[in-house]
Amino acid sequence: MDQRGPSEWTRRLLVHGTADAVGRCRDFARRALTDWQWLPEAGSGSAYGNAGDDETAETASDVLLLVSEVVANACMHAGGPNSLVLHYTAERLRIEVTDPSPVVPVYRLPTDPARPGGHGLLIVKRLALAWGADPVDGGKCVWVEIATPPALRERRETLPGRPDRSRSPA
Repeated sequence: MDQRGPSEWTRRLLVHGTADAVGRCRDFARRALTDWQWLPEAGSGSAYGNAGDDETAETASDVLLLVSEVVANACMHAGGPNSLVLHYTAERLRIEVTDPSPVVPVYRLPTDPARPGGHGLLIVKRLALAWGADPVDGGKCVWVEIATPPALRERRETLPGRPDRSRSPA
């Protein structure tokens, strides 16, 4: 649900125990980005975000990749995600994925760059402003922050509040 204060919006999806967590989280993030005008409305014919610039579209693609990577890591290494939270301010978008494992991810260079796997945190490190993990309720919250595209920083506050049509029961 959109929880909107004077300078921030938040979307939350509970995903514990659901099938295709990566796909569901990515679709959830895509709907939020569309509502927040990082991506065009379905059927609009625009290849770019409603702000109309390449940087917004590229940043939106990066957000979807980051969501996929962090959720996939929770699936592969932590028993699956419990929730996904998107927290949007004029300066940044924060992606938070909680899972039941207290083991904090550690970035290491892949030992064999030609082998598949082991590149998720490299992608996160390269695309994010910042990332980290914090302990929560016997597990952890892995978070990633990405800068709000310049074209959206001033326009964000003028977007109409929309109900969150993408919330799904756990």
